[in-house]
Amino acid sequence: MIERVDQHAALVKRIAHHLMMRLPPNIEVDDLIQVGMLGLMEAAQHYDEQQGVLFETFASQRIRGAMLDELRGQDWLPRQVRKQLKEVEQAMHKLEHQLGRAATENEIARHMGLPLEDLQKTIDDGRGHQLIYLDDFGDDDDHHLLDVLLPDTEANPHLLLEKQHFRQVLVNAIKALPEREQLLMGLYYEQELNLKEIGEVLSVSESRVSQLHTQAISRLRSHLTDWIADKQTN
Repeated sequence: MIERVDQHAALVKRIAHHLMMRLPPNIEVDDLIQVGMLGLMEAAQHYDEQQGVLFETFASQRIRGAMLDELRGQDWLPRQVRKQLKEVEQAMHKLEHQLGRAATENEIARHMGLPLEDLQKTIDDGRGHQLIYLDDFGDDDDHHLLDVLLPDTEANPHLLLEKQHFRQVLVNAIKALPEREQLLMGLYYEQELNLKEIGEVLSVSESRVSQLHTQAISRLRSHLTDWIADKQTN
């Protein structure tokens, strides 16, 4: 058991650093690693070669699960930051309709009457921004569309990802991203590179990678505005 833990300690660090781009700045990578090591030890204790699964595959699930369990329930993104990001998304949405293409950072900042540095600060603060929130579908009385469309046990925004129409809308939104942001999303979600590795590919800092990722998520959310509005009226 101890030997397996020693051999796969680097796996914990790799998973932790990969998750960090989807988490807000107040989350410390060392805390994730500590929790992940507990998941690794649990995996080493319960691993059974007879099941025909590679230990690394088995351990990865336990490590990631331990980290997500620790994070679950935390307030990842303050409401004020969410509100500011919503304003950025609205500006993106309006400009895209006007320009027929994705707006640049300078164009977004100018449209919002902000210095570029203030826009980038808002995006920096929004690390951990998600593609879909339950309250995207809520009204002023805090009733959610998902509570009507799905059984209570399935009132989960992630289940929407299984809907074919939504997937097509999302694919189209990704194709409309600026080329560098498309590349970043592929490197992160398909190649599973971390911040440092993506930064080396794009020749930018880790903080800039994180910023570009949040910006890409905001662009995707702005693309989904019409789809969400349509779901609320149907």
